[in-house]
Amino acid sequence: MKKILVVGSNGQLGNCIKKIAENFENKYEFIFTDSQNLDVTNSEQIQGFFYDNKPDFCINASAYTAVDLAEKEPEKAFAVNAEGVANIAEACAEFGTTLIHVSTDYVFDGETNLDYAEDDFTNPIGVYGQSKLKGEELALDSNPKTIILRTSWLYSEFNKNFVKTMLNLFSQKEELGIVADQFGQPTNANDLAEAIMAIIEASHKTFGIFHFSNYPETTWFEFAKKIAEFSKSNIRLNPLTTEQYPTPAKRPKRSTMSLDKIEEAYKIEPKHWENSLEDCIEILSK
Repeated sequence: MKKILVVGSNGQLGNCIKKIAENFENKYEFIFTDSQNLDVTNSEQIQGFFYDNKPDFCINASAYTAVDLAEKEPEKAFAVNAEGVANIAEACAEFGTTLIHVSTDYVFDGETNLDYAEDDFTNPIGVYGQSKLKGEELALDSNPKTIILRTSWLYSEFNKNFVKTMLNLFSQKEELGIVADQFGQPTNANDLAEAIMAIIEASHKTFGIFHFSNYPETTWFEFAKKIAEFSKSNIRLNPLTTEQYPTPAKRPKRSTMSLDKIEEAYKIEPKHWENSLEDCIEILSK
């Protein structure tokens, strides 16, 4: 039975993979780790773990994701998002493991009106994006059997995310200002988990960088409006400009990604973000 190692399994994506793992229990043995029992910044520990377990696939769902805090803690962001990825990729290369590594739309600067393709110029405008881009480069350099999935605006019923934050604020406030001039693709982490398993299941593997998200693009403001609609909230939402809502880290103005490549290579069809959002809110309202 082939083994799938999931690194960072207590995050949103890791929890979503745990949810669907039982659907594959007759085909794969899943090994779930978190920072408590597998420190990605400790190369010796990683090597030892791979030697003991020899996974066929490694899903790296570990990441430093505090976008604003990364501006104050660049060394922590790079330790996990770059050096940690290199440690995993080097172990994957040594043991013939296929690495599926999750990255971000924040590797782009957002200064375009076109959808970003996988080979478009990267130019991250914050420490978080810079650390994630370095991780991509190190993974591809270290292990030829690497698949990188850039995703965006990830949410789920697990952990902290925009959807859960909005639902919490809706219950406390009568009105709320939301940024309306940043464009991206909200992505349900459950859909990302299913896409990863579809890639693992594929008989032919194409390695390299792929984009995966829900579609089409929207703004944080429109996203929040749909959250309010689906949760039947009476909150009054007001559109804000980026200038009206300054944050320590700059965000890309428009980081919409083309999804053609993953559809062609793996026959993975993205879902409409509104449908996936409705599914999530239905789970959260139970």
